Amino acid sequence: MKRIEVKLSLPAVAPLLDVIKAMADTLGTALAAPLRIEGLDDEFFAAWRAELLEAQNADVRALLALFDREFFSTGIVALDEANAEPMVRACSALRLRLRNRALVELPDEMLEGGAVELAQLAEPVRRAFMAYVFLATLQDLILSHLDTAIRGE
Repeated sequence: MKRIEVKLSLPAVAPLLDVIKAMADTLGTALAAPLRIEGLDDEFFAAWRAELLEAQNADVRALLALFDREFFSTGIVALDEANAEPMVRACSALRLRLRNRALVELPDEMLEGGAVELAQLAEPVRRAFMAYVFLATLQDLILSHLDTAIRGE
């Protein structure tokens, strides 16, 4: 089984984890990508939404669990084929939430292109943007090194 260990700077990552945890807390009862499909029976839709919400929150909890006591003593997070897919989904959910909550003033081109003048952003927006970039980098790392697990190859 493929496994990668990533050494992170605690002083740099700890403030981002506060932002990520705050966004995770807002996902407890809401989907990161709300949806409504016309023509579905209300009871079926409610059950389907509940399953999606449960899966989303399980993925986010798994991501947050990477940053446990051991992480704060070593600065290392371990990723492998078993947790790759849930980590990518959790990063996506959290990035969507950041985009729709804390980063609404930034156009998508800036978010995805990284052409943001950090010094011009208010501190909360700057921290949210850095958390967004951190999650995107984590996703890229997983896809670069563990994507066979995600693709089922």
